Amino acid sequence: MTIKAFEPKFMKVGVLTAALQELTPRDVRDPDPDRAIEDWIAFAKELGASYIQLSAALHPTETDVPPEAMLDPVANTLDLRKPFDKDRGKRVRAALDAARVGISEVGYFDNLLHDDPAIRKKKHEFMLRAFDAAVLLGVDAICGFVGRNQKHSMDQNLIDFEEQFVPLLKEAKSRGLTYRVEQCPMPGWTTLDNWHNNIAYTPGAWIALHRICEKHGVGDQFRIHYDPSHAILMGQDTRSIFQYLKDSGYNFLIGGFHVKGQVVDAKGVSAWGMGGQTLERGDWKNGKPSDNPVDQLNAWKKQIVLAEHELPGTARHDPLAYLQNRTVDWLDHQLAARELLKLDVANTHLVVEHEYPKARIQDKDRVKPILQGSIAFVRHIDEAAACMYALQHEVMASQKTPVQGVGREAYRS
Repeated sequence: MTIKAFEPKFMKVGVLTAALQELTPRDVRDPDPDRAIEDWIAFAKELGASYIQLSAALHPTETDVPPEAMLDPVANTLDLRKPFDKDRGKRVRAALDAARVGISEVGYFDNLLHDDPAIRKKKHEFMLRAFDAAVLLGVDAICGFVGRNQKHSMDQNLIDFEEQFVPLLKEAKSRGLTYRVEQCPMPGWTTLDNWHNNIAYTPGAWIALHRICEKHGVGDQFRIHYDPSHAILMGQDTRSIFQYLKDSGYNFLIGGFHVKGQVVDAKGVSAWGMGGQTLERGDWKNGKPSDNPVDQLNAWKKQIVLAEHELPGTARHDPLAYLQNRTVDWLDHQLAARELLKLDVANTHLVVEHEYPKARIQDKDRVKPILQGSIAFVRHIDEAAACMYALQHEVMASQKTPVQGVGREAYRS
């Protein structure tokens, strides 16, 4: 009998820099854009994060969506108003080396299928600049959305994806990059009734999009950056999603993780159902969409009346909530990833994304211990899951010792 050694494999824990957008005041970072990255690298080390997911976005003066209409602060830690050249790359890499912190991905989260050709062109050009910055920083992946053309049906958006998004993936391929899609449905992106405004929101859609990518030779460039909070928002649970991907032969699609939870408000669901608030939100005035960006923010009531994001470790959960898919079972999330997905675990990133509104404070001293605690929680949960997996699936299996109990199962309702 071969005796298997106990060798747990841990994932790489990082933090999305949008967690504290105002770490570097704008009057400092606007004239010296790379100062914001340097400050975040130093802050990540203080937090105990091994990596940062570097947020890029159109500057508030350049975006088509006013900052007042956004649920989250404008996250442009990576400022690309001017080209990110070799000198800028050298400066940032020096800060990374000094802190012994890495970059998991460059993140740019925007609607890349926008129905206005001029706006879409601007977003695509910005994404290409993000691609080039990633290359100069030695980063091999971009994280973002696909988006949706609001004037087209979902099936028509498959055509839009093939015509407009696949060329971006070809540009990624030419640079040796992978594009990882976060699956948030982005219900508040429009004051209209559309709820799924990022077409890559669920496994069925991921598979349809990947088939298009394969047809054009960019299947290896299209991957998913899985975020369990969005699954909870749509009544799904992680284990069942991973099982579905495995059953369908697509469990290679997930390439990284955002670590963010969702706590469903039973009272909000009672009032509006899982589709969220559909009328009298305040984003329409006198029978038409309001022109006031502050009013447009109310479109997010499609989501926030029924759920609130969880920063891992900050919420207490009724055990029944796990069974009802109303919150994330973090330990089983990390265990299921190892059991059901095709992952190079030791090179897989777990990126803490802080969007718990009541704790999302734009004050370094106050948010620092909160993020430290959450990052420590995520690291230890992953280590616990790694130990469980190694013990049950490797050590005990090698000795033909059965595992006790049943555990969480997929497809149960």
